[in-house]
Amino acid sequence: QVQLVESGGGLVQPGGSLRLSCAASGTIFRIYAMGWYRQAPGKQRELVATITSDGSTNYADSVKGRFTISRENAKNTVYLQMNSLKPEDTAVYYCNADLLVLDPSYERKREHDLWGQGTQVTVSS
Repeated sequence: QVQLVESGGGLVQPGGSLRLSCAASGTIFRIYAMGWYRQAPGKQRELVATITSDGSTNYADSVKGRFTISRENAKNTVYLQMNSLKPEDTAVYYCNADLLVLDPSYERKREHDLWGQGTQVTVSS
């Protein structure tokens, strides 16, 4: 079955950097889009960055100039390079994907909204 697995989270001091990775496993025929979202305690989940099949990117205003989303299609992997981290960036970061995959019936299926389990990012001195 197709899954998204995030990695790279951890504890970092303000001003530091982290790079998150999200790898999609399983039989994947096409990646329409992948992205990163985050959720802090007591807050709604919010979009951080997305990248579409043509390479177009979109960022939340709060992270523009600090975060960069990129991909390696051959590895079915998307990255989020996070620089100049601030305490307000502290959250669980979730990978999201829109994929064409092989379902249990061995047929192609569009997974419009597939989520990973999240990786914790904590920015604190």
